[in-house]
Amino acid sequence: MKFYTRQRRLPAVIIVSLIDILAILLIFVIVTTTFRRDQPEVVIKLPEARSAVAVPAASEPMVLTISEKEEIFLDRKPVALEELKHALGAELAATPGRSLAINADTKAPFGLIIKVLDILKASGIQNIPAFMEKK
Repeated sequence: MKFYTRQRRLPAVIIVSLIDILAILLIFVIVTTTFRRDQPEVVIKLPEARSAVAVPAASEPMVLTISEKEEIFLDRKPVALEELKHALGAELAATPGRSLAINADTKAPFGLIIKVLDILKASGIQNIPAFMEKK
């Protein structure tokens, strides 16, 4: 007795519809992605003040950051206390008229902050705003 056997067809995958779905998913991911600004390299806890006011700046100020581990950063670049005056002079010569703001951790040693303020005043910087969180 001879049985009839069917020839098996290979399953067909429709690539065009898969590419369409992939394109739609890619567009969805791109549209819903949030782009972040530069994240700070030094994490500090800012002091709080009730009288804090947000001031729009005409240009980005130089930010002098003091961490609780007594590290000093000028525009996210580590600077030693002894080299701070020279680094400030170089930055101010490169971009005259640029302002400077202090960003110090609440646990930063007060003596170090006073030394930094003394160096800033010796460099000729008069108006020195500080960052703080509003209560």
